[in-house]
Amino acid sequence: MPAPLVAVVVVAALALSAAGGWPVVSLVLRLASRSRDAGRPGHAGAHALAAEGATGTPSGAGTAGAEPVAPQAAEAQAVAGLHPSPLAVSDGPRGEGAQAVLRGGTWVGILERLAVTGCFLVGEAGGIAVVVAVKGLGRYPELRENPGASERFVIGTLASLLWSAAVGFVAAWTLTL
Repeated sequence: MPAPLVAVVVVAALALSAAGGWPVVSLVLRLASRSRDAGRPGHAGAHALAAEGATGTPSGAGTAGAEPVAPQAAEAQAVAGLHPSPLAVSDGPRGEGAQAVLRGGTWVGILERLAVTGCFLVGEAGGIAVVVAVKGLGRYPELRENPGASERFVIGTLASLLWSAAVGFVAAWTLTL
């Protein structure tokens, strides 16, 4: 294949991977938020962190008299109009708490898709493991404290990886013609 055509395929694949991944991930997150087990924005979800107190601060962080919030108590607080910390409950993959905790996720996703598609284009699919490891380790502190954010992270990452891998695979196959 002539070099200018190779360049066009590579640039087109990277652009499609980066730009096309956002609508795909958004659609998957929207579908996931319709699941019966997803939390509801503005309401306490089924998952509450037992290690956090009613104020939303981690236990042992110097809060005097704060008792851990059980899942039933968090739900009762939400029904009664009390709002526990957004980090204490899951508000689902599209909830404000998950979105606030995973700030910068759009840019991280774009870079992730570029890296994964690039790995396929250069024939180093093993590099995808490095991308996933760096992303997971970088987000670990936020994910540990927020079940809604971890749900959003896993669903978004898998959708993004599948999209960028498919684009990279098709582009790499096209280059062999």
